[in-house]
Amino acid sequence: MEIVVKGRNVEVPEHYRTLVADKLRKVERYDQKIFRVDVELFHERNRRQADSCQRVEITCYSRGPVVRAEAAASDFYSALDCVINKLESRLRRAADRRRIHRGRHAPVSVAAATANLVQPPLDAAWPAADAEPQLEPWDAHDDNQPWRIVREKEHPGEPMTVEDALFHMELLGHDFYLFNDKESGRPSVVYRRRAYDYGVLSINQNL
Repeated sequence: MEIVVKGRNVEVPEHYRTLVADKLRKVERYDQKIFRVDVELFHERNRRQADSCQRVEITCYSRGPVVRAEAAASDFYSALDCVINKLESRLRRAADRRRIHRGRHAPVSVAAATANLVQPPLDAAWPAADAEPQLEPWDAHDDNQPWRIVREKEHPGEPMTVEDALFHMELLGHDFYLFNDKESGRPSVVYRRRAYDYGVLSINQNL
């Protein structure tokens, strides 16, 4: 298993790299097929965020789904302990799911569970076509904008079910996940609403 440790705005001492490797060996038992782990350290210079100024992100790559976790604390050692706990929980969840798929249990389909939900009519969610404002084109990288895009990512668009997309979202610790719906063939997004409620957005290419 290759472990890559790097810092953003911070130098990573050798003893910390050794500590990271020791802790990752303990969680490796949940997935023996992990071939690479990326560990990134971030230092927040804002003094108002002193209690969470040190952040650690860990991403595990294996033959299965990508598993990711992050945590912040007042120091990198506490942040590492916290992120390892999160990572261990998600790797354990992935291992449990592999056992489920081997036939021990039959999980309830999210599609079946949400089949009776009433979808709002399209005209209730969108204004009439003649009422839409005309927007000026914008440049996402324009330095004069009050916001800017700081990261762009691409990931494989392998078709999957809504259940698989929710599973990947939870393993990454994100609030949304972009995927190609295996049943409809549409680009879709699952997202977290509140508690254990989720939503699904998809593109109707016929409109």
